[in-house]
Amino acid sequence: MDSSQVFVFRRKVSQQTLSALCRLLEQISAHIGQEAILLTQETLFPEQQRGKNPWGTECLQLLIAPQMSILLLGNFSVPDSLYQISLTWDSQTIQDLLTQLTPSVTLPQELEQYLTQSQLSPVVGAIKEFNLFFSNLLEIFWSEGNETPQMKCIHASVCQPIEEALRQQVEQERLLNQVITQIRHSLELPVVLETAVTEVRNFLQVDRLLIYQFSSHPSETETKQTFPNGWGKITYEARASQLVPSLLNMIPEDDCFSYLPQYQDKYRRGTVVAVENVETQYSSSFCLTEFLRHNQVLSLLIAPIIVEDQLWGLIIAHQCFKKRQWLETEKEFLGHIGEHLAIAIQQALLYKQVQEQKQFFEKRVFECTEELRSSIAVAQSAHLSKSEFLSNISHELLTPLTCVIGLAGTLLHWSGEQSSLSPEKQRKYIESIQKNGKKLMDLINDILDYSSITSGDYQLNIHEFSLYSVVNSVLRDFASEAQKKSIDLILDFQVQKEENDFYADRERIKQILSHLISNAIKFTPDQGKVTLRIWREKSQVFFQVEDTGIGISQEQLPLLFEKFQQLEKARQRTHGGTGLGLALTKQLVELHRGTIEVESTPEQGSLFTVRIPNNINLKNKKLLTNETNNVNKSAQNKTIILISKDEEAATLICELLTVKNYQVIWLLDSYPSIRQIEILQPLIVIIDQEIIQSQEIGKALKHYPKTSFVKVLVLRTSLQNISWKSLVKNGIDDYLIKPIEPTILLRKISFLGSLAIHKDKA
Repeated sequence: MDSSQVFVFRRKVSQQTLSALCRLLEQISAHIGQEAILLTQETLFPEQQRGKNPWGTECLQLLIAPQMSILLLGNFSVPDSLYQISLTWDSQTIQDLLTQLTPSVTLPQELEQYLTQSQLSPVVGAIKEFNLFFSNLLEIFWSEGNETPQMKCIHASVCQPIEEALRQQVEQERLLNQVITQIRHSLELPVVLETAVTEVRNFLQVDRLLIYQFSSHPSETETKQTFPNGWGKITYEARASQLVPSLLNMIPEDDCFSYLPQYQDKYRRGTVVAVENVETQYSSSFCLTEFLRHNQVLSLLIAPIIVEDQLWGLIIAHQCFKKRQWLETEKEFLGHIGEHLAIAIQQALLYKQVQEQKQFFEKRVFECTEELRSSIAVAQSAHLSKSEFLSNISHELLTPLTCVIGLAGTLLHWSGEQSSLSPEKQRKYIESIQKNGKKLMDLINDILDYSSITSGDYQLNIHEFSLYSVVNSVLRDFASEAQKKSIDLILDFQVQKEENDFYADRERIKQILSHLISNAIKFTPDQGKVTLRIWREKSQVFFQVEDTGIGISQEQLPLLFEKFQQLEKARQRTHGGTGLGLALTKQLVELHRGTIEVESTPEQGSLFTVRIPNNINLKNKKLLTNETNNVNKSAQNKTIILISKDEEAATLICELLTVKNYQVIWLLDSYPSIRQIEILQPLIVIIDQEIIQSQEIGKALKHYPKTSFVKVLVLRTSLQNISWKSLVKNGIDDYLIKPIEPTILLRKISFLGSLAIHKDKA
């Protein structure tokens, strides 16, 4: 071994310091892990051979690892009672030592691979491990004599490069710490990258240092055919002087790299590429050679920036005026910079995502706030609409009630034998009472119907009827009203005779047309015209009501079918109404699975079009309806028993049902015998009793075979705290809340009667 090439750190130390150095090597070995091999005097030589190693030393400690190798030798000096130590980390020196030991010592098998290598791993390949070793080494000697250890070299030309390498390692660590600190304290990615390229260029003393960033989402014009190996541009740059041309924002022609096999794959694996002579390295690619020559690149060093396992970009160092041989320390340093920049980029991307999520949530909070404000405005509007509705309904109810009460009072005052009222005037008063009473009934029916429909409790009574008879009936009802305003009420009936029959709820269709025609007459000036037009299209019927009235503005059309809405302000309103008419009409149309549309022009008139489907699946109800009608014509199938002690209510029920050709038997007995009901054979039993008594009667009727078909209708002022399941379980088929509304009573009687007949025949 040529001693002129051996560099050794020499010093006399105490036994305590020597022990500290041995522990330091053990610490470094433990830090590296399983890849490290630590050999000592005791492990290499038997007890009888100790002190007879090739160097004749009394202390020997050797650390061998892929990252670094360190040799410690020590001899005891008798005169001053100190140890003369020699410490080296030169790989060639250590490998020569292993070769010299081979003839006399059996080395562990793990060391055989080192003997076959031409050189052990140099210390510059492990910046962190060597910095740990070197800093602890200085600390040991400072603690011993408060002075910095001096390097003594066998050959002075070897010592200077070692000292320079140590200074470089310290500066590298300082710069890495600076980059890491900036990453931790800044989320502004452009600031981090700009500072990094400037500092790294200054440290490496290269002519140009830049960051080439790949684009993960090419534009529509940037296809894979144009960029077969990727795409991107130079986004950051630092130059030594203005003599170095700028490449900032340049988009290199990636086709030049296509001649390099899998040039991106090696970077994805984390490989750092060092090129000392670009012309020699890339001689096979004329395009790439020309690109580098044009931009004055003689040598280059490239490290990847990998973010979330994807190649985000490259950090590239350029030598432009002379070729450069890149050191291992420089390669590893640039690799570390790339790793830390990747952390900064990932951190910035996460921060950006957080900011975007923050903006999204802020936007959603704003939208929800606006929705809440809108909901509050709608609720306030609904409240105002309901208040106006209550005001309107009060007016609409008070007017006919005043008339009814006033005229009834007049008749009552002048009643008797001494009455001075002529029969004609009495008849006129009675007709007015009847008319206003009917108006009151219609208003109340509208409210009850709307409430029933919106709550989902109402069901249509589908059966077959004549379209012509319904529309004629509606027009007759409004003939007098139209005549008073000199309005032409026209029927345009376009339905063929064979298509006249239609399946729907006849009374509801009549109610729909009545609301539309009433509205048209109400808002059409005198001498105007209202047309009712009907036609069929396959399985659908169209009803169209056209008027020459005041019309509706486009802004008001969306409010037209809203409940409680009047398109005129209360103080300006010249026409009556509750504001429920068109809302109820729309509900009835949709209940038939139909549609209603409106077209209107202010001061010209309105056109309402209603489409009602003719459901062919409901034809099987025709037989049931016909059977009900036929059977109901016979007296024995129209018998109704009323059990009640309320004389006023019973009188009203008897009169209403008698007018409809029912035979009513009024029983005062709270507990009539089942035998008595069996003999009378009623279709329906109406019970106006306490709920317990009503349930006992209903349960008994359903239990007895000959009366099981009889339907039971109970009258109650309230059904609070009573479940419908409980009523059904005890034989109750339906109920009616008092005070009695005639239309609802007749509707329920008709429905229960049809069910009773059908079950009886079955």
